[in-house]
Order: sequence, then structure tokens, then C-alpha cells
Amino acid sequence: MKNIKIIICLLFVSAEVYAERRRSAKVRLNALLILSVGLISIGGQAQQLQSYIEEAEANNPEIQAFELRYNIAEERVNEANWLPNTEVSAGYFVSEPETRVGAQRARIGVKQMLPWFGTITARENYATSMAEAEYVEITIAKRKLALSVAQSYYRLYETRAKQKVLDENIQLLKTYERLALTSVEVGKASAVDVLRLQIRQNELQQQKEVLDEEFNSEQTTFNNLLNRDENRTVDLVTAMEIPEDEPIYGTDALSLNPELLKYDKLYESIAQSELLNQRESLPMVGFGVDYLPVSERTDMNPIDNGKDVLMPMVSVSIPIFNNRYKSISRQNELRQKEIESQKEQQLNVLESAFAKAISQRNQARIKFNTQAKNLKQAKDAEQILIKNYETGTIDFNDVLDIQELQLKFQMNQIESVQMYYVQQSIINYLIQ
Repeated sequence: MKNIKIIICLLFVSAEVYAERRRSAKVRLNALLILSVGLISIGGQAQQLQSYIEEAEANNPEIQAFELRYNIAEERVNEANWLPNTEVSAGYFVSEPETRVGAQRARIGVKQMLPWFGTITARENYATSMAEAEYVEITIAKRKLALSVAQSYYRLYETRAKQKVLDENIQLLKTYERLALTSVEVGKASAVDVLRLQIRQNELQQQKEVLDEEFNSEQTTFNNLLNRDENRTVDLVTAMEIPEDEPIYGTDALSLNPELLKYDKLYESIAQSELLNQRESLPMVGFGVDYLPVSERTDMNPIDNGKDVLMPMVSVSIPIFNNRYKSISRQNELRQKEIESQKEQQLNVLESAFAKAISQRNQARIKFNTQAKNLKQAKDAEQILIKNYETGTIDFNDVLDIQELQLKFQMNQIESVQMYYVQQSIINYLIQ
């Protein structure tokens, strides 16, 4: 009867261990596919991560500041449509000069200078090119924000996934603890084995509590990126796995990166600045009129006696000493060369970052696959131990060693998944 009781207990515990492992496997097999920096969940759910990114773009103060800078740059296009101040002059003759038709009493003049043809258009084009350069800055800021949100999201997922694995392993250790207690009753194990299992549970509980603190800190960071209450709950997907296939990218895709397009826009703005400089180096034409009131003569009555004088005038402002404009042209030429060098250097930086991200993404896949193999072998070893227990030869030191290995492999898998998607988000930032 005692042997039958032991066998029934063994069957019960073994079934519980198998059920626990099946639940763990089921959780790990719930895969989700991540496209770009957006996260699309299975079952037609909303694009969770993408909605967070859109919320961040709408609320983030830094993005709002960049948009205000762009609005200011746009307004400068209207500012460019201006003319020099109209000159109005007036004078009174203290000693009135006598003319044939009478004495001149005063002089009133109005003059307006006009820039050369096309100068205002060139000024507007330059302001527009500067506004376009500011818009590229908005695009860069939004992409960097999206990258930060995505990476923070993946760190939150990593922490939460590790907590779930720890929960599963704690429950598994409790199952082993019950197994050890049963073994103690029949003299197949010592109380030390039970205590070691309990100590191991305490260690895992400690790791879980530390991860709780990490999660709360990262959740605050995530919510601050979205500019919302730092204690607000972040909805996370249940599980993620590395997809079987992935697109192949070439460095040619880097040419569309806004960090490179920014230099193209700056180069264009300097070209527009040079066109404006050429226009401003041309003469300015002025049009005006002088009005001189004349007093009537009393000693005689000549023709047009006391007739006021109205004198239209045309003036030209010629930039004879034009070293300033020559210097500006030289500066623009040098600035364009500087921008070309900066763009080339930035391309090198992006290519290096792209190669590193591709390499680390591939490393994550390799590590994930290796951990999957190791985890399978650890499970096989676990099953061997369970079967050995049924024959009465279990070693709880081996049980703890296998459990520790399985936990290590599970944690490494989660880290590999997190690394894969972080690197994928960097790749998307660089090429899309």
C-alpha cells in the first residue's frame, strides 16, 4: 500500500510538472509580428506601438518646439516681401530764393527706392528654402522620438517577460518542493534538499522584485516621452518572437535618411542665398517727386506768376564698392563645400550604424536559436530526471542545476528578442 501511495503521488507531481511546462511553452509560442517601428498584434488588434508613437508626436514638447520653429521659418517668407522705407523730406527756406515767377517758400519731397527686378522673388525663395530645412529637422526629431518610444517599449516588454518567466519558475520550484517533501517522507531525500529549493525560490522572488523596480522606472521614462502621467499603465503585448524571414536591406536605402536630406536642403538654401546676393549686388532704382510752393510777385505779373513747382525725379543706387558681395559669394562657396564634407561624413556614420545594427540583429537571431536548442535539451534532461524519480533515483542537486539552466536560457531568449527588435527599430530609423 505504501508503494502504491508513492506511485500515485509521483504520477500526480509528474503530471503537474508536465502541465506547468506546457503552459510555459504555450506562452512562448504566442508570436507577434513587428513591422517598421509599429507593432501589429495578432487577431486584428490595433497597432499598439504605432498608436503610442503617434501620441508621443502629438504631445511631446520637443516636437512642438520644432514645429513652432518651422512656423517661424514659414512666416519669414512673408517677411521677405518688403521694400525699403519710403523717404519723406520737408524743408523751409529761411531766406526765400527769388525766381521769375515768385519766391520759393519751402520744399517737400517723397522718394521710394526699388530693388532690382527679381530681388524680392530671390529673397522669398531663400526664406522658403530655409523653411524646408526646418521641416526636415521636424522629420528627424519625430523619427528620433519614434525610435526612443520603440526602444523603451521593448525594454518594458523585456522586463515584463522576464517577470513572467520568473513566476513560472517559482511555481515550478514549488512543485519540486512538494516533490522533495514527499521524498523526505519516504526517505529518498533530506530536509536540506527542501531548504535549497526554498532558498532558490527566495532568490527568484528577489529578482522579480528588482525587475518590478526596473519596470516602474522604465514606465516613467516611456510616459514622459508621451508627455503624460508618469504612473499611467502601458499596455504591452503578451509575447514576441523573432520572425522566420526578414527583408534584406542595402546601404542605398540610406540616401533617403532625413539626416542626409537635411544637408541637401542646407546646400539648396545656400544656393538660394547666392542668388539673392547676386540680385542685391545690382543697382537700386528710386522714384520720387519734389514739391516747391511759390509766392506770387506783387511788383509785376509775369506769366505763371506764383505757380508752384512739381519736380519728378529718378535716382539710381549703384554698389560701386562691392567687395561685400564678392566676399559673401566666396563664403557661400566655402559653405557649400563644408556641407558636402559634412554630408559625406554623416553618410559614413550612418553606414557604420547600419552595419552595426544589421550585425547585432543577426547576432540576436543566432543567440535566440542557440538558446532554443539549449532550452530543448534542458527540458529533455528534466524529463530524464522525472523518469529517474519514478524509479527512485532522483538527485535534487541536478534538479536545481537544470532549473537554473532553463531559467538562464529563457532569460537569454527574451534578451535576444528584445535586442532583435531594438536593432530592427534602428535599421528602420536609418533607411525609412
